[in-house]
Amino acid sequence: MSLPPLPDSALNIGARARDWKQAVMLAGRALEASGAVTAEYAKRMVRVVEEFGAYIVIAPGLALAHARPGPDVHAEGLSVVTLADPVPFGHPHNDPVSVVIGLAVCTPEEHVAGVAALANAFNDASTIDALAAASTPDEVRRILGISEQVTS
Repeated sequence: MSLPPLPDSALNIGARARDWKQAVMLAGRALEASGAVTAEYAKRMVRVVEEFGAYIVIAPGLALAHARPGPDVHAEGLSVVTLADPVPFGHPHNDPVSVVIGLAVCTPEEHVAGVAALANAFNDASTIDALAAASTPDEVRRILGISEQVTS
């Protein structure tokens, strides 16, 4: 499976967040702006972290914000938020976070496939730093191996 489309509306480069909740909300708002989810999805992503902790911080500097499929997901979607100033999520080893990936899926099968595709994208240890330093949407897509620009 390839990564979902990444339109400009799903990108927020050099964003400012005062804490992890705001960083996750930014990823959710980017998903909402792309048309993949409703505003409720971002709130559910925050509740997942509140309930289960900072397990979404999957590598040094990288958080994968997501929630289960639900009626607030219109379509599979991906968002990328890079933070001007990294924020702590409370993870014992991988804080602070400078890149938040938002993932929305419609089915559990899409969730597994989406996470696998992201894992492949992050096989290269330099990917997180490259994303954190990216300054354009095309650069973000190139780093993640998403060659097509989708507008929405």
